[in-house]
Amino acid sequence: MPVLSRPFPTARVIAGPLARLLRAADGLLAFGAASHGRACALLLLLGLACFLPGLASLQPMDRDEPRFAQASKQMLETGDLVDIRFQAEARHKKPVGIYWAQAATVAAAEALGVPQARTAIGLYRIPSLIGALAAILLTYWAALALLPRRGALLAAALFGACLMLSAEARLAKTDALLTACAVASFGALARAWLGRARLERRRGPASLGTAVIFWLGMALGILIKGPMVPLFAGLAALVLSLREGSARWLLDLRPRLGLALVLAVVAPWFAAIAWKSGGAFFGEAVGKDMLGKVGGAAEKHWGPPGAYALAFFATFWPGAAFAALAIPFAWARRGEEAVALLLAWIVPMWLIFEALPTKLPHYVLPLMPAVAILTVLALHRGALDPRRPGAAWVAGLVVLIPVGLTLGLSAAAWRLDGVLPLVALPFLLAACALAAMALAAFRRGAGEGALVLAILASLIVSPAVFGLTQPVLQSLKLAPRLAALRDSLPCEGVRTGTLGLREPSLVFTLGTDLAMLNAAEDARDFLNAGGCRLVLVEDRFAEAFAATGAQKTPAGRVTGFNINGGKPVGVSAWAVMPGATP
Repeated sequence: MPVLSRPFPTARVIAGPLARLLRAADGLLAFGAASHGRACALLLLLGLACFLPGLASLQPMDRDEPRFAQASKQMLETGDLVDIRFQAEARHKKPVGIYWAQAATVAAAEALGVPQARTAIGLYRIPSLIGALAAILLTYWAALALLPRRGALLAAALFGACLMLSAEARLAKTDALLTACAVASFGALARAWLGRARLERRRGPASLGTAVIFWLGMALGILIKGPMVPLFAGLAALVLSLREGSARWLLDLRPRLGLALVLAVVAPWFAAIAWKSGGAFFGEAVGKDMLGKVGGAAEKHWGPPGAYALAFFATFWPGAAFAALAIPFAWARRGEEAVALLLAWIVPMWLIFEALPTKLPHYVLPLMPAVAILTVLALHRGALDPRRPGAAWVAGLVVLIPVGLTLGLSAAAWRLDGVLPLVALPFLLAACALAAMALAAFRRGAGEGALVLAILASLIVSPAVFGLTQPVLQSLKLAPRLAALRDSLPCEGVRTGTLGLREPSLVFTLGTDLAMLNAAEDARDFLNAGGCRLVLVEDRFAEAFAATGAQKTPAGRVTGFNINGGKPVGVSAWAVMPGATP
């Protein structure tokens, strides 16, 4: 097994507060590496500290998250667990796995007596939280095939601390669960690849349990996001087989048993949706959603080649700068079994994503566990050397993200809401200081300590941003504020329509029966249809609506910033309340 190329620095080498921090970091790693139980407990604590703040208070994030959550909510409303719908529209883009997970979570919450569970966005995020935590633990398991326990712990913590995973753990979407499935299959593939030559302490071929994990990751991944996990694993297996000149090593993964397991898991729903939709699901999911992203920029998410590499320095912070320093090591040692495995998982899919016109930062998230493992492997081989030309400058990028967040969030809060995130600022500044200490540690040759300090900086950043700063940004919370305005009306059973503002978060928050109105006359007719009614009119339609002469009562006004459109927005509420009681 590889070992550290140099001893952990002590106070005799580095003095002052940095020396004390490095000793504490060394002690923390030593404590966690003492047993698998301790390592997993530390990783779970890291994940919970990074992911829980803001899980419930963050507003539904347009547009994808409320689409997923609303479709899951409609499964509960209709009792139909096969078809996937957003209001009356068929949502045939992704398979059913995430919707089942979200619907089951909310149903359990209702059974436990949680009030208004179906409109509590935090409940729909619990599967993503579980997926993110599982992804961290599975990264540790995968890394154990390539690194000693201490290194595996560090690699899993480095992945767990990255900003992209922290964001996806708080969003009711597919990507956190998809990443857990992908890294499970990767860990099993790693054991089959290394086991073929009885390398790295292996004593034989991959076990039956390893094969089951591989295929279960594939099966659940298919139910969550179609062909993505098979594509990740299949492309890596192809590259490794070409390198080996044979694919016989894959027999350790029991392909006959595995394919039977996959079919048993995925076939029932796919057969049911094919029958219910008349085949329309496959035409929409494959022909329009997947191939549309290959042939063009889906929903205007275009980006040039290299966009992922540039965004990586933010999305994989705090590990991105150190990962960049590992690239020369990866190229020089590409012939080694462990490095070849990691590159086979990372490089082909990364190049495919860069070549596609559609660019979304979370697409490369399932590759990041392997990047974290490769980074720590390079550290353990002595390749993260601050004496290399430009190394200290590259490592300096670790400071830019917390500094940029501190300045950017303060400016945004002041500009949008006229406030400063005063409670969060001390934590953000502390994260900047820890990042600076991580840079100082790296420049003095304490690479392992630098990674630990950078992880601790992220441990502060996530709660500061999502737990303390995000609630201050009330301008971004348009849907919750409009829902509160609707709920304040002095009548029951309010029917609501919207003219202009049509974000999915409104449907999730205000109800499945929210009327999407296309013209001012539609809004007038909606108000005149009887009963207690409310119409929300965006400012660009205000003049036309006023010209209709509709009989109405002003019910309030909400102004804010639409993050999806990237512009300020104002909405006036008008009500008709027959028989309303004060």
